[in-house]
Amino acid sequence: MQPRLKKENYVIGPDGSPLTLGDLPKPETQRWVVRRKAEVVAAVRGGLLSLEEACSRYSLTVEEFLGWQRSIDKHGLAGLRTTRLQTYR
Repeated sequence: MQPRLKKENYVIGPDGSPLTLGDLPKPETQRWVVRRKAEVVAAVRGGLLSLEEACSRYSLTVEEFLGWQRSIDKHGLAGLRTTRLQTYR
């Protein structure tokens, strides 16, 4: 009998590739670029992390996370850019 390979959970990331817990930004991330924000939102939406786990892991408030989610829904990934924030509000 062959050993079973452990199937790792994944979701589809913002760039269309598989995203696992190991691919997510490190918990001590200080610089939140568009890609990292989008990966965390994709992980929560796909069930890889719960909202509470994401907020705890990354020291985010629920409002901050929901703001990222709203920006993606309304403007796509460009809505997560902080340098152009006033354009999208």
